[in-house]
Amino acid sequence: MHIAFTPQRRNGALTVIRDGDKLRINGDLFSFISLPDGATIPAGDVPCEWITGPVERIDGEIHLTLILPHGPNPSQAVAFPSPIIDPPDGDIAVPFHLPAEEPSDVDA
Repeated sequence: MHIAFTPQRRNGALTVIRDGDKLRINGDLFSFISLPDGATIPAGDVPCEWITGPVERIDGEIHLTLILPHGPNPSQAVAFPSPIIDPPDGDIAVPFHLPAEEPSDVDA
């Protein structure tokens, strides 16, 4: 599996769990088991707001792109994320943006 990311300024978080050729994205299950090698599901045909672009099976591997939400001033790892290639089954370590801590009021 090859998961690329397209960063986008938006509220919310992205959780992804892999189970073979199935992904659970923010709780919703998407199965790509029946996608044959060399086939493409066109952009917009998968009913998932987090998948952007086509889903393809290339040389037996699923390739897709997910929206990576972030807040203002994301880290380099979130603004320019590396793809995740062949992650093991289970929770996928998606890059994430930690919001800056609000300064506390301190009496001097």
